Amino acid sequence: MWCVVANVKPGDLIRVITSGGLVVEGVVLPSTEFTSEKHIVLKLSSGYNVGVSLENAIVEVIAEDYLKLGALEGSQGVTVIKGKGELRMAFVSTGGTIVSKVEYETGAVKPALSASDLVEFVPELRELAEEIVVSDFMRKLSENMTPEDWSRISEEVGKYLRSGADGVIVAHGTDTMAYTAAALAFSLRNLGNPVVLVGAQRSSDRPSTDASYNLKACPVIVKEAPFAEVVVAMHGSSDDIYVFAHRGVRVRKMHSSRRDAFQSVNDLPLAKVYVRERRLEVINRNYLPRTRSSEVLLMNKFSSKVALLKHYPGIDCEIIDYLVDKGYKGVVIEGTGLGHIREECIDGIRRAIEEGVIVAMSTQTIFGRVDLDVYTTGRKLLKAGVVPVDDMLPEVAFVKLSWLLGNYHGEEPAKIGSRLTTNLVNEIGGTQSLSVFPRWYHGD
Repeated sequence: MWCVVANVKPGDLIRVITSGGLVVEGVVLPSTEFTSEKHIVLKLSSGYNVGVSLENAIVEVIAEDYLKLGALEGSQGVTVIKGKGELRMAFVSTGGTIVSKVEYETGAVKPALSASDLVEFVPELRELAEEIVVSDFMRKLSENMTPEDWSRISEEVGKYLRSGADGVIVAHGTDTMAYTAAALAFSLRNLGNPVVLVGAQRSSDRPSTDASYNLKACPVIVKEAPFAEVVVAMHGSSDDIYVFAHRGVRVRKMHSSRRDAFQSVNDLPLAKVYVRERRLEVINRNYLPRTRSSEVLLMNKFSSKVALLKHYPGIDCEIIDYLVDKGYKGVVIEGTGLGHIREECIDGIRRAIEEGVIVAMSTQTIFGRVDLDVYTTGRKLLKAGVVPVDDMLPEVAFVKLSWLLGNYHGEEPAKIGSRLTTNLVNEIGGTQSLSVFPRWYHGD
């Protein structure tokens, strides 16, 4: 829909000098039925949207079709965008808040933006890339993701890496982004370049969106990262100061709505990205080095017969029997403390293990590690055959066990259990120092 100012249309870069002398530059956004004829909405370079009064204002067009510069070609949901830089990147959209907008009739947020829309709002992608292959791969809110989706996303990402991409950016919903990050970390073997998952806590059309700032960090990671790992790029603070590149098997969403909701657990983030300066600062030297090899090995099978079970006081131990009877091949228990579950459940766990089910123990404290040698319950669990997963996050252990059962189908449970506790991508053996433990300030 054309905006209300003559000769100005959505996508144009304009400068507005208000009646009060305020100068605002931004890209014109489409008007809606709720837009006043006396106002215009602009997308600022910071990523924020702002409404500007046009009453007695001076409007100057800086560049027409600012968001359509460059050659576009594409078919079947794939677009190739030409840029001015040197990188070859792929941008894979899977859905989530980052590609959603508010449906103002209902107030709900729903997937509505294409991957190309997102790329158009981040000029930095074009400035650093010679070519960006943009794939509208799927549009799913992340709570609807399944192990089958992990397999499909992995295959799509692997395709671009093997074709010579310097890195792949994956737009994803934040609720289960950590699960998908872990799935990609295990299924993309022999990574030579970084894979960056990015999301937003607030939809891209909202004035307070964090989508643009998070996205701007991604090409910097692709260009500057010395590591070849799957990372999650999200705000490092509630302000627009820097973005953290969290290791994909060490990250968790720790707040339902804050911009800086994602935190590394039992480890430091790999890097800080200062978006305005386009600078990456490595803060964790323990990383898998970048080789730029395109010879990625795809091992992307996942079993859907794995359960993640949280222990709670009074838990019904028949839940374990139910999982065995339903044909589950793996159970990851989120135990209390050092890794415990009520003693009455041990018989059911023993039966599960005897029938070939792999039962692993993690801790619901999130920070710290499992140690089943300290208390009597833990020793009984060890004797029954439970596999302690050290300091692996419960959801990472869940994804890894699903991946192992999918790719090593037919191996003896003992062998799978051994693989589960073998460190592959720094998912085990993190830092246990006070510097990585969150401390809340409550005053002197």
